[in-house]
Amino acid sequence: MATHTVTPAPRVLHFSELLKRPVCAGSIRDRIGKLSDLVCSQAEPFSEVVGLYLEHGWGNPTEFIPWDHVAKIEDDAIFVQPAAGGRYPPFVDQPGWILVDKHLMGRTILDIDGRRIEVVNDVRLIESHGRLLLVDVDLSFNGFLRRWGLGNVKWVKPDLIPWKYVQPLSLEDAIPTDRLKLSVTRKQLQDLPGEDLADALEELSGSEQQALFSALDPDKAAETLIEAEPRAQRQIIEDLTRERGRAIFDHMTVLQLANLFTSLPQEKTREVSGWLGPVRAKVVHNLLTEREAKAKDMISSDYVAVPTTSRVGDVLRTLRGAGHQTRSLSYVYVVADEAPVLEGVIDLRDLVLARDEATMADIMISPVVAAQESDLRDDLEKMFEKYGFGMIPVVDEQNHMLGVIRYNDIMKGPENP
Repeated sequence: MATHTVTPAPRVLHFSELLKRPVCAGSIRDRIGKLSDLVCSQAEPFSEVVGLYLEHGWGNPTEFIPWDHVAKIEDDAIFVQPAAGGRYPPFVDQPGWILVDKHLMGRTILDIDGRRIEVVNDVRLIESHGRLLLVDVDLSFNGFLRRWGLGNVKWVKPDLIPWKYVQPLSLEDAIPTDRLKLSVTRKQLQDLPGEDLADALEELSGSEQQALFSALDPDKAAETLIEAEPRAQRQIIEDLTRERGRAIFDHMTVLQLANLFTSLPQEKTREVSGWLGPVRAKVVHNLLTEREAKAKDMISSDYVAVPTTSRVGDVLRTLRGAGHQTRSLSYVYVVADEAPVLEGVIDLRDLVLARDEATMADIMISPVVAAQESDLRDDLEKMFEKYGFGMIPVVDEQNHMLGVIRYNDIMKGPENP
């Protein structure tokens, strides 16, 4: 008769109930301490427990028990194999390790859906096939109840966020004394609009601001910094390294930099101006001191231009797959096929409503209101006031398109707070 091995069903455990549970080497009588923390390795979709952390106090050394030395977890104790020599070695932190109690419990988390700041009250784990996996964090009040031995009382429904959406951010470069802070995953941060990230920064403390901002790619960091309030801008700039600051500033126009620098003390402005190249630094200085700066010095290359013969359907498919920022998609500029001569402009709404077979020449508006490369800031302000456009293209004497200037950069700049 064939026999079948029954695989035990995965067991759900809560860290709040494991914390302070006795740890015994062999039998219940051989108690070596209480669980002080669980050590996990960072990973997606689940983080795996790599060992137990025991802290004995009174100046006694800690102990680290590797997970493969854990025999079983019972309701009254955790049983481990006896250590060779009577004691396990002291805990030594490793890159990529986190401690559940120290780094997760009670920490703040950015809720990606509601963009609120919540607190982690518990961590849910699953024991399966000899492994202990961190699978969720619980934001509900139930974690507090479990910690006080009231696990059977359910005041509210669990508010679980899967671990794959909750990754600690490394702050080793910024805050050596506070190495981890919870937030959404780095990839998800890049997908959030800069306006939303700027709003979130306003709700965070200084160390939490650094945690969130340090996780952003330079282009997303630039977008977020532009949208942030002056107080948050000052705090973020104060904590930037020169290398990080230069990488972020490379994604900002000189107008955006000038607007940013107006929120900084003069001494800090002089310091961060040194992070720019000499040409850009001079233009920013001219803008800040109300000296003449020409339109060609203030342009952004973040816009969309397509040839006159392009068809609507092809352009829309290209736009959908190109990953453009939303602010660069207000208008589509139309240029000649053989050279970047500005021929027309199309509002994005008109493009979406047009027939797929239509060409850009069929639906574009021409001639285009454009600024000359030699126009000064006053000229640009008058154009924005007169026409109310969100952005205006800049052309040279041959009507070649050089770039765009945005309303917010001009009308909310140093002279228009």
